[in-house]
Amino acid sequence: MKKAKIYIPSKTATQSGLGKEDKWILEFDTKDTTTNPLMGWESSNDTLGEVKIEFTTKEKAIEYAKNNNIIYKVIEPNKKRFVIKSYAENFTNN
Repeated sequence: MKKAKIYIPSKTATQSGLGKEDKWILEFDTKDTTTNPLMGWESSNDTLGEVKIEFTTKEKAIEYAKNNNIIYKVIEPNKKRFVIKSYAENFTNN
C-alpha cells in the first residue's frame, strides 16, 4: 500500500507573509532511497516521491487518501505564539 503524509508547508526563510498557509499538501513517502555512487546524489526507483498534491482543506486531502486506499498521517501545524511587549522592555534588566 502507498503511504503519505498530509501537512501544511512551513514558510521559507525569505517569506514574511501568510501566503502558503492555506494549502494542505499530500506527499508520498519514498521507498528504497539510495546514494548514487558516481555523483553522490540521492536517488530512488519510486516515482511517487516526486508527487505532491495540493488541497484547499485537510478534509479533502483525507477524503482523497481514503478513496485511493492510501495510508496517511496528518501532521498538524504548530500554533504561533506572539509575545507582545513594548520597545522599552528591550532596555530593562528583567
